[in-house]
Amino acid sequence: MRNFLKVREVRRAALLVLALIPVLAALTPHQARTPQTAVDELLAADRAFSAASARTDLITGITAMLASDVLMGAPGGTFAEGPAAIAAALRRDSLNATSRAEWTPVRGGISADGTQGFTYGYMTVTRGDGSHIPLKYLSYWVRGEDGWRVAAYRRGRRPEGQVPSTMLAPALPERMVPPSRDAALMIAHRLSVAMAEKDFSDDAQVMGLGPAFAKWGSADAMNLGGPNDTTFVLGNEAIGRAVGGATPSAPAPIHWSSEKAVFVASSGDLAVSIGVIRPNTPPADGRPAGGSSFFTVWRRAGPGAPWRYVAE
Repeated sequence: MRNFLKVREVRRAALLVLALIPVLAALTPHQARTPQTAVDELLAADRAFSAASARTDLITGITAMLASDVLMGAPGGTFAEGPAAIAAALRRDSLNATSRAEWTPVRGGISADGTQGFTYGYMTVTRGDGSHIPLKYLSYWVRGEDGWRVAAYRRGRRPEGQVPSTMLAPALPERMVPPSRDAALMIAHRLSVAMAEKDFSDDAQVMGLGPAFAKWGSADAMNLGGPNDTTFVLGNEAIGRAVGGATPSAPAPIHWSSEKAVFVASSGDLAVSIGVIRPNTPPADGRPAGGSSFFTVWRRAGPGAPWRYVAE
């Protein structure tokens, strides 16, 4: 009798496992991950690329993490497109070939579908003679078959000095959702991001740069700051004050749009808008108006919620 019960229990357990197989097969990696583990994976990838970069030259170290369609701003409102073009741009400084770059992220964010994210932090370039160049960076990442790769990249100078090493709270969705392949949905998401960027610029023409940056930023937004800022400018109100200058409410002398590209997660809650900032008044000598490249990382609670920039 005892043996019969054991056999019945084993058989019942086997049937339970067989019943669970279709359920387990239906669970995608995105559903199995939590928002925290997803952003931890992204931050781990960023740190791993830094560790690899420390063992080689700056050009090799940085280009190793780039996606095939990556964009990086270049002088005059232009862009270096793709790893080869970015490598060529980095080679224009001959010292880069004998320099090393290392960096440490201090914040990360992730889309609800787990396919896009951002990181930012502090970088140090060590020249061949042992001198150091302190930098800040912002990376927008896309997750593909070969793992996480950078789709938009920006660096900026900072002064020498200690920087905070404490991690900032990550930007997380409420929950993870499966990625979508709905082409019409993706078009709608991209249009909504482009419209948010345009409305942001339009508001600046009326209310001024300071109020527009305060209105369109989230409370946890980050601005890379200028070369004299040791750390990032954090919070939409602080960014508005920093960008607004002496006359924050004066109509903005510049305008911008996402004329270059928009990358957006299929979950419709994280995106990057890439374009050019141009002066409203063309040069007096009749030359074409120049510009400066930019990218804005946008985030929202979900489709239908308002977009707010979270890093730029």
